[in-house]
Amino acid sequence: MWQVSSLLIYVVDRDFGFAPNPFHGSCTLATCKPRIRGSARTGDWIVGMGGSRLRATGHCIFAMRVGRILTFNQYWTAPEFRDKRPIRNGSLVMLVGDNIYHSDGKAWIQEDSHHSRSDGTPEPSNVANDTSADAVLVSDLFYYFGNPAPEVPRSILEAIGYKNGRNHRRIPMPSPGEKLVEWLTSNFVPNRVLGSPFDFEKGASRYSHATNKVSP
Repeated sequence: MWQVSSLLIYVVDRDFGFAPNPFHGSCTLATCKPRIRGSARTGDWIVGMGGSRLRATGHCIFAMRVGRILTFNQYWTAPEFRDKRPIRNGSLVMLVGDNIYHSDGKAWIQEDSHHSRSDGTPEPSNVANDTSADAVLVSDLFYYFGNPAPEVPRSILEAIGYKNGRNHRRIPMPSPGEKLVEWLTSNFVPNRVLGSPFDFEKGASRYSHATNKVSP
């Protein structure tokens, strides 16, 4: 059995391959969800469930075991994560790069990305929300399903009292939450992108935290 600290579970509203970003050999959560990024500990499992917008209620979009927690500057400067920097005229995988923040010691610099304005300039509400937790969660043990998200057995969801609602829930271990981790590790191959993100084809779009809307 995997040694689990806690399980943090939440509903994924949009799935572009940006948050989380499962590409280039690791799964990272570097934007959005500041409460999760700011409170997660090494060894925790982060589980993202589908919601009504994706028509995937009760289905697992991704799960990642937190192996490292980096600051934005550490993430930005690490050679191994250079491929996660966004390239806006690149492929869909390049478009949704999440390595977008670094600091000059005075202010946050936001790279042209899914969280920038349409002209590539910083989107202030995203900068404020994302950087309210200077933490990037990195996993080298993850399951990313995307669109073909499998349905989690109802008995497991009932045992942990899961509800399709807002905000995340922390489930301490040991608890019935271990059954969810066991189900994942027993039935699926880790560290692979097993399907395209639900919203992958819209990877060139821009998101605003202030309006909670996506625009071209």
